Amino acid sequence: MRSRYSAYVLGLTDYLLATWHAGTRPAAETLVMDKRLRWLGLEIRDAKATGPDRAQVEFIATYKDGGFPAQRLHECSDFILENGRWFYLSGTFR
Repeated sequence: MRSRYSAYVLGLTDYLLATWHAGTRPAAETLVMDKRLRWLGLEIRDAKATGPDRAQVEFIATYKDGGFPAQRLHECSDFILENGRWFYLSGTFR
């Protein structure tokens, strides 16, 4: 989760796509980074196994969009382990 957050901060779309599960990965041209966003921090609220090869991470990412007040992105992200690597499956906003 932390590496994916860092990829958003740095605008590393190739890394985000490589760590997104093939079954839910968006097309590369649809993953556009908003240059106005400034990521301010990541708080991991919870991380737990939900099966032998599945896990869920609850997090809050804080960001600013231009001159607007800071916003919070609160999500529970689902991950799957395949061939020794974790892949992002999907997320549910809180």
